Amino acid sequence: MQMLYDSESFVVVHLQANEGETTPTPDLPVLARHGFEIVDKRSGKEVYLDGSWAELFQKQIAAWQLNTPTEEEVETTLEGYAELAQNPVLMH
Repeated sequence: MQMLYDSESFVVVHLQANEGETTPTPDLPVLARHGFEIVDKRSGKEVYLDGSWAELFQKQIAAWQLNTPTEEEVETTLEGYAELAQNPVLMH
């Protein structure tokens, strides 16, 4: 798990697949492929992007690496993804 972004409004975490892991841990879930979790702190909801959504978001990150965006541009993009959020963030 790698924190990619943290602001007053959003948190973005990259969750990487467990492929090639040498010591599987039976009590932890195994991710078949990577994904991104976007938490909207304002609404208290999160969305997990995997598959084609994760690929699309990965392309956005690559574009940001080539042309560093402003915080406003990042927040606007994340707002679009946050509209998909339906799961409330729960503390365990």
